[in-house]
Formats: sequence, C-alpha cells, structure tokens
Amino acid sequence: YNDEVKMSKEAERMVVTRHIPRLILAAPASGQGKTALTCALLQAALWAGQNPCAFKCGPDYIDPMFHRSVLDIPSRNLDLYFSQPQAVCQMLCTGAKGHSLAVLEGVMGFYDGVGGSDQASSWHLAQATQTPVVLTVVPKGTALTLAAVLKGLKEFRSPSQISGVILNQCSVKLFDLLEPLIRRETGLKVYGYLPNLPDCSIPSRHLGLVTAQEIDDLRRKIEKLARQIEASVDLAGLWALADQAPDLVYQEKATAAGERPIPVGVARDRAFCFYYEENLDQLRRAGAQLVPFSPLEDQNLPEGVCGLYLGGGYPELYAQQLSQNTRMLESIRHAIQSGMPVLAECGGFLYLQRALQDSQGQPWPVAGILSGAGFRRDKLGRFGYIELTAKEDSPYLPRGETIRGHEFHYWDCTENGSVCYARKPASDVGWDCMVQEKGCFAGFPHLYFQSNPAFPARFVAECRRFEEEAI
Repeated sequence: YNDEVKMSKEAERMVVTRHIPRLILAAPASGQGKTALTCALLQAALWAGQNPCAFKCGPDYIDPMFHRSVLDIPSRNLDLYFSQPQAVCQMLCTGAKGHSLAVLEGVMGFYDGVGGSDQASSWHLAQATQTPVVLTVVPKGTALTLAAVLKGLKEFRSPSQISGVILNQCSVKLFDLLEPLIRRETGLKVYGYLPNLPDCSIPSRHLGLVTAQEIDDLRRKIEKLARQIEASVDLAGLWALADQAPDLVYQEKATAAGERPIPVGVARDRAFCFYYEENLDQLRRAGAQLVPFSPLEDQNLPEGVCGLYLGGGYPELYAQQLSQNTRMLESIRHAIQSGMPVLAECGGFLYLQRALQDSQGQPWPVAGILSGAGFRRDKLGRFGYIELTAKEDSPYLPRGETIRGHEFHYWDCTENGSVCYARKPASDVGWDCMVQEKGCFAGFPHLYFQSNPAFPARFVAECRRFEEEAI
C-alpha cells in the first residue's frame, strides 16, 4: 500500500489517499460457500507470502470469527446501514493499513440489502469502496441457465463491479463444460473451481454457523480447502484483480492525546463472543483500556475495572455453568449495585436477568440484577436492522437521540424494557426495548457505536466518573 497524506489546517483533517489491493467475495444467494472460500483464500494468501486482512459486509458477528481464526488478527464489519460511505472507506483504509491484500466477504445475495432495497448490500459496498467483485456460485442442476443468471447479475446495476466467478462444489468435468460457456455468454472470467469436500463443511445452529472456536478441526478443514484452491483456482489472477482496485481517498480527523485510559472489563469467552471490532475501537478512542474476562471461567471481575461491556453470544448454551459460577455472579452484582456503568447487549442482557433457560428449557438463576427471565421461543424473534430512539434520558443516550443496531435472537425475555423505541428501516414496525437501572443500560439490540459516536464517549466518561468517586 502507498499513502499520500495532506493536512487541512482549517478542518484539522488529514486527506489520505491509499492504494489497497482488495476484492469482494459475493454470491447470488446465501449458502454458496462464501465464508469457507474466504477463509481458504486468506490461508492461501498467507502461504503465498501476502499479509492479508479481512472484512465482512453487514452486521454478522460469526463470519469475522472465522476470518480471525485464519489470520489471528481482528476482522472488521463494513456496513452501509450503520455508517456513511465516507466512514466505511475510512474504516477499510484504517483496518487495511500495513496489509498487502484485503478480502471482503459479502452478505446474502449480491443485491440484497435493507427492506428489499440494495442499501447495505454487497453491491452497495462494492460501489462505495470501488472494489472488484468475484462471485462464488454452486452450479448444481444448471448449465446455460447459470450463464443467464450471471449475466443478469452483471447487468442489473451499472457498474456492477462484478469481474469474475469461482464455481463451488463443482467437479473438474463440469468446470470444463461451464468455463468456456460462462466466458462466452457473459464476458466474465472464471477463476477456477472448488470440488465438493464434505469433510470440510462448517456446521450450523440457530443463529447461523457455529462459532470458529467450537470446531476442533477447523484448522485442518481450512488448510485442506486452501490446498485445493491452490490447485484449482487462478490465485495469481485474483491477486492481480485485487491490485487493479483504484486508490481510496478519505478524510481522517487529527487526534490529540487524551486522558489516562480507564479500565473497562469486556466479557469474552465461549458464551460472550459477539462484538464489533469497530465498537471496541470506538471505546479505545474514547479513552477505554479494554480488559477481557470470562464469566464462565474467572471467579471475579478484573481488579480495577470501572465499567463493564457484556456483549452477545450463546449464554443459553452455558446457562448451567454460568449459574454455578456464583463467585463471578456475586462480583458482578456487587459492581453494578455500587453504580458501575454497564452496557449489556442480547446475551449480556440475558445474563443480567434473574433466570435463564438453557437449550433444554431448564431455568437457571443468573445475575439477578434485572427482574426478568430469559426463555426460548419456537422461532426467530424480533430481527433485522433497527434504529433506537431514546424515550427517556439516560447518561448514554439523551431523550430523542438515536443510535442504530440490529436484533437477531431465538431467546426472549419476560421484561424487555421501554427506555427506547426500536423501529425497522423503511417500515412502521417497531417495539419498545432497553432497560436502564442504576448505571446499567441493557437490552436485546446489538448497538453499533459508530452510528452515534457520542454514545461510547459518554459511557467512558461515566466510567471515569465512577473511578473518581470511588477514590
């Protein structure tokens, strides 16, 4: 990458021009193998001496965990419902700094976005970041019709940014038939194929794929996939395509030295693992020193923390273990009752209730800070993008102010709160949510801090106030 930096003194902003070799792996629909192929490409890039990084289009938490399992560095979300195009370009440039390649994994079908539109779709991200696209498709049961589908995808929007195709779960015999056909009918380059490898499949559960840390032989699966694409995919052609991506230009606000960092505990283990890396970045910029801890394994909160961030995950799968770790529960109760600021999202919200059902329907006592009980529903509950508007004042979100996020959960709660009103975009559908109790701001919504940067700044300020009052 190469940087050209200019400083505007009037606005105290740096205008940065950066060359980032990059491509988007997208698909006509979900279930085409985007995540497995992305991980295999990242591994192959590492073996080829590249220094890759990864990003995910949309609000998904689980796919970035798979990226991280390959690279051992965070993968970030790029979401055009949560953020404006300029901010997304800045996050891409910042996250890719120092890396020789950025691989962006798409979401759902290529044009599928918010409320039936193309907003926040893979195509929207490709347009906003001027990134070339390679589609992965499973050609089962189709031949010339596949060319028609691909041509339709290529011409549906102009420019589509679609440059090529990789055929997934495709035999070499079928590839030899389809490759010249697709090239002739669509003008798209077919970069190769990946045969069906059943022993490399990734299992799913109620929120999608299982998390990366739950698959014992994940490394073997990814390496086998990577060895295969080394043999059957034109990797040199993909790297050349990525290098053709145009330079990105964005404005970056100059930052000044801040106050001493304030320690904030972040629950991170098998039960609590859904975090946007960009949220953690926002907390760090606001002055937080993030201190990980495990509600499953640790006996007490980390010494000296002045705030807690309890993210989402799968606490329902570990309800018994969480319940039986009574020392941690007591430590958290004591901290919150003393006024420590707490943000709790989805799984973290369930953990703070008086009881939580496990996957067999057995209720277990948990923190008891909040008066509700978490229980399983038979189907997916409230889900999708939302914009929260505060109905009451809180230290973090004053009345009338908004912040964006999303919900996606099969568990529900008897008391979901009414501090905010959540509305789905381009819709009249909405519901009350969020509980505010002492310094605790909790609910099912996964919040995206960059949609309201004042929110994390206020939270860290409250943590600092808590520390000062405790001295």
